[in-house]
Amino acid sequence: MSEAAEQPTTPELLFGRSACERADAARNREALLQAARKLITRDGVEDLSMDTLAREAGVGKGTVFRRFGSRAGLMLALLDHDEQEFQQGFITGPPPLGPGAPARDRLLAFGRARLNFVQTHVDVLSSADSEGAGFGHPAYQASAMHVRMLLQQLGFDRPNELLVLSVLAPLQAHAVQHLLSGGASLTHLADQWDQLVDSLRPPPAD
Repeated sequence: MSEAAEQPTTPELLFGRSACERADAARNREALLQAARKLITRDGVEDLSMDTLAREAGVGKGTVFRRFGSRAGLMLALLDHDEQEFQQGFITGPPPLGPGAPARDRLLAFGRARLNFVQTHVDVLSSADSEGAGFGHPAYQASAMHVRMLLQQLGFDRPNELLVLSVLAPLQAHAVQHLLSGGASLTHLADQWDQLVDSLRPPPAD
Protein backbone atom coordinates (compact mmCIF):
# COMPACT_ATOMS: atom_id res chain seq x y z
CA MET A 1 0.00 0.00 0.00
CA SER A 2 1.37 3.43 -0.86
CA GLU A 3 2.16 6.01 1.78
CA ALA A 4 -0.37 8.36 0.24
CA ALA A 5 -3.05 5.76 0.85
CA GLU A 6 -1.81 5.09 4.39
CA GLN A 7 -1.66 8.63 5.70
CA PRO A 8 -3.60 11.90 5.66
CA THR A 9 -2.07 14.33 3.21
CA THR A 10 -2.87 17.65 4.87
CA PRO A 11 -2.00 19.12 8.27
CA GLU A 12 -5.67 20.03 8.79
CA LEU A 13 -6.64 16.36 8.73
CA LEU A 14 -3.77 15.38 11.00
CA PHE A 15 -4.89 17.78 13.67
CA GLY A 16 -8.64 17.62 13.16
CA ARG A 17 -8.87 21.32 12.37
CA SER A 18 -11.18 22.71 9.74
CA ALA A 19 -9.50 24.45 6.83
CA CYS A 20 -12.58 26.73 6.79
CA GLU A 21 -12.05 28.15 10.28
CA ARG A 22 -13.51 31.65 10.39
CA ALA A 23 -10.97 34.45 10.15
CA ASP A 24 -12.07 36.03 13.42
CA ALA A 25 -11.95 32.68 15.22
CA ALA A 26 -8.48 32.04 13.83
CA ARG A 27 -7.30 35.46 15.04
CA ASN A 28 -8.71 34.85 18.51
CA ARG A 29 -7.08 31.44 18.65
CA GLU A 30 -3.71 32.84 17.60
CA ALA A 31 -3.99 35.66 20.17
CA LEU A 32 -4.57 33.09 22.92
CA LEU A 33 -1.63 30.99 21.72
CA GLN A 34 0.63 34.03 21.65
CA ALA A 35 -0.40 34.85 25.21
CA ALA A 36 0.31 31.24 26.23
CA ARG A 37 3.77 31.33 24.63
CA LYS A 38 4.51 34.57 26.47
CA LEU A 39 3.51 33.03 29.80
CA ILE A 40 5.55 29.88 29.20
CA THR A 41 8.62 31.95 28.30
CA ARG A 42 8.19 34.05 31.42
CA ASP A 43 7.01 31.51 34.01
CA GLY A 44 7.58 28.03 32.55
CA VAL A 45 5.07 25.49 31.35
CA GLU A 46 4.20 24.14 34.83
CA ASP A 47 2.73 27.49 35.90
CA LEU A 48 0.53 27.88 32.84
CA SER A 49 -3.14 27.37 33.69
CA MET A 50 -6.36 28.16 31.88
CA ASP A 51 -7.11 30.84 34.52
CA THR A 52 -3.72 32.48 34.01
CA LEU A 53 -4.11 32.40 30.25
CA ALA A 54 -7.58 33.91 30.42
CA ARG A 55 -6.31 36.79 32.57
CA GLU A 56 -3.31 37.38 30.30
CA ALA A 57 -5.46 37.39 27.16
CA GLY A 58 -8.24 39.48 28.75
CA VAL A 59 -10.98 36.92 28.08
CA GLY A 60 -13.22 34.72 30.19
CA LYS A 61 -12.04 31.30 31.27
CA GLY A 62 -14.96 29.78 29.38
CA THR A 63 -13.61 31.24 26.16
CA VAL A 64 -10.29 29.47 26.69
CA PHE A 65 -12.03 26.15 27.36
CA ARG A 66 -14.24 26.56 24.29
CA ARG A 67 -11.18 27.10 22.14
CA PHE A 68 -8.99 24.29 23.52
CA GLY A 69 -11.20 21.99 25.57
CA SER A 70 -8.64 21.35 28.30
CA ARG A 71 -5.11 22.20 29.38
CA ALA A 72 -3.90 19.22 27.37
CA GLY A 73 -5.69 20.61 24.32
CA LEU A 74 -3.94 23.91 24.85
CA MET A 75 -0.55 22.20 25.07
CA LEU A 76 -1.18 20.38 21.81
CA ALA A 77 -2.41 23.55 20.12
CA LEU A 78 0.90 25.18 21.05
CA LEU A 79 2.65 22.35 19.21
CA ASP A 80 0.30 22.44 16.24
CA HIS A 81 2.45 24.34 13.75
CA ASP A 82 5.68 22.53 14.54
CA GLU A 83 3.98 19.12 14.55
CA GLN A 84 2.50 19.88 11.15
CA GLU A 85 5.92 20.72 9.76
CA PHE A 86 7.42 17.57 11.27
CA GLN A 87 4.68 15.38 9.83
CA GLN A 88 4.88 16.97 6.41
CA GLY A 89 8.59 16.14 6.49
CA PHE A 90 7.99 12.40 6.63
CA ILE A 91 4.90 12.47 4.41
CA THR A 92 6.10 14.61 1.51
CA GLY A 93 9.57 15.90 2.40
CA PRO A 94 12.89 14.96 0.82
CA PRO A 95 14.54 11.61 1.57
CA PRO A 96 15.68 10.00 3.72
CA LEU A 97 12.96 11.30 6.05
CA GLY A 98 10.47 11.62 3.21
CA PRO A 99 9.58 9.22 0.40
CA GLY A 100 12.25 7.92 -1.96
CA ALA A 101 14.70 6.25 0.43
CA PRO A 102 14.79 2.60 1.61
CA ALA A 103 12.55 1.81 4.58
CA ARG A 104 15.49 1.29 6.95
CA ASP A 105 16.98 4.69 6.07
CA ARG A 106 13.60 6.35 6.49
CA LEU A 107 13.07 4.77 9.90
CA LEU A 108 16.55 5.84 11.01
CA ALA A 109 15.87 9.40 9.82
CA PHE A 110 12.42 9.45 11.45
CA GLY A 111 13.81 8.54 14.87
CA ARG A 112 16.64 11.03 14.72
CA ALA A 113 14.30 13.81 13.58
CA ARG A 114 11.80 12.95 16.31
CA LEU A 115 14.48 12.96 19.01
CA ASN A 116 15.49 16.47 17.94
CA PHE A 117 11.84 17.56 17.90
CA VAL A 118 11.17 16.15 21.36
CA GLN A 119 14.27 17.75 22.86
CA THR A 120 13.13 21.14 21.55
CA HIS A 121 9.54 20.76 22.80
CA VAL A 122 10.03 18.40 25.74
CA ASP A 123 8.29 20.50 28.43
CA VAL A 124 5.12 21.12 26.43
CA LEU A 125 5.02 17.55 25.10
CA SER A 126 5.44 16.08 28.58
CA SER A 127 2.70 18.31 29.95
CA ALA A 128 0.31 17.30 27.18
CA ASP A 129 1.10 13.60 27.64
CA SER A 130 0.61 13.83 31.42
CA GLU A 131 -2.95 14.99 30.87
CA GLY A 132 -3.90 12.09 28.64
CA ALA A 133 -3.34 13.62 25.22
CA GLY A 134 -0.75 11.15 24.00
CA PHE A 135 -1.61 7.90 22.22
CA GLY A 136 -5.07 8.87 20.99
CA HIS A 137 -4.09 12.18 19.44
CA PRO A 138 -3.93 12.45 15.62
CA ALA A 139 -0.28 13.56 15.81
CA TYR A 140 0.71 10.31 17.51
CA GLN A 141 -1.56 8.27 15.26
CA ALA A 142 0.09 9.75 12.16
CA SER A 143 3.52 8.76 13.46
CA ALA A 144 2.26 5.28 14.36
CA MET A 145 0.79 4.84 10.88
CA HIS A 146 4.09 5.92 9.32
CA VAL A 147 6.15 3.53 11.46
CA ARG A 148 3.72 0.69 10.77
CA MET A 149 4.11 1.24 7.03
CA LEU A 150 7.93 1.25 7.29
CA LEU A 151 7.88 -1.94 9.35
CA GLN A 152 5.77 -3.58 6.68
CA GLN A 153 8.32 -2.53 4.07
CA LEU A 154 11.04 -4.04 6.25
CA GLY A 155 9.29 -7.40 6.07
CA PHE A 156 6.96 -7.39 9.09
CA ASP A 157 3.65 -8.71 7.81
CA ARG A 158 0.89 -6.64 9.41
CA PRO A 159 2.94 -5.45 12.42
CA ASN A 160 0.82 -5.57 15.56
CA GLU A 161 0.12 -2.60 17.78
CA LEU A 162 2.51 -3.78 20.49
CA LEU A 163 5.42 -3.76 18.04
CA VAL A 164 4.56 -0.29 16.77
CA LEU A 165 4.16 0.97 20.34
CA SER A 166 7.49 -0.58 21.32
CA VAL A 167 9.34 1.04 18.42
CA LEU A 168 7.86 4.45 19.20
CA ALA A 169 8.32 4.23 22.99
CA PRO A 170 11.91 5.58 23.10
CA LEU A 171 10.78 8.64 21.14
CA GLN A 172 8.08 9.72 23.59
CA ALA A 173 8.65 12.89 25.58
CA HIS A 174 8.81 11.28 29.04
CA ALA A 175 11.30 8.67 27.82
CA VAL A 176 13.56 11.25 26.17
CA GLN A 177 13.30 13.55 29.19
CA HIS A 178 14.23 10.69 31.52
CA LEU A 179 17.24 9.65 29.43
CA LEU A 180 18.53 13.19 28.99
CA SER A 181 18.16 13.94 32.70
CA GLY A 182 20.17 10.77 33.41
CA GLY A 183 23.15 12.20 31.54
CA ALA A 184 22.64 10.84 28.03
CA SER A 185 23.34 13.21 25.18
CA LEU A 186 21.10 13.59 22.15
CA THR A 187 23.90 12.17 20.01
CA HIS A 188 24.07 9.11 22.25
CA LEU A 189 20.31 8.62 22.02
CA ALA A 190 20.45 8.91 18.22
CA ASP A 191 23.17 6.26 18.11
CA GLN A 192 21.07 3.99 20.31
CA TRP A 193 18.11 4.55 18.01
CA ASP A 194 20.23 3.37 15.08
CA GLN A 195 21.12 0.22 17.04
CA LEU A 196 17.46 -0.40 17.83
CA VAL A 197 16.45 -0.11 14.18
CA ASP A 198 19.28 -2.42 13.11
CA SER A 199 18.12 -5.00 15.67
CA LEU A 200 14.65 -5.25 14.14
CA ARG A 201 14.33 -8.56 12.35
CA PRO A 202 11.04 -9.79 10.86
CA PRO A 203 10.06 -13.38 11.70
CA PRO A 204 10.96 -16.00 9.10
CA ALA A 205 8.33 -16.63 6.47
CA ASP A 206 6.22 -19.76 6.90
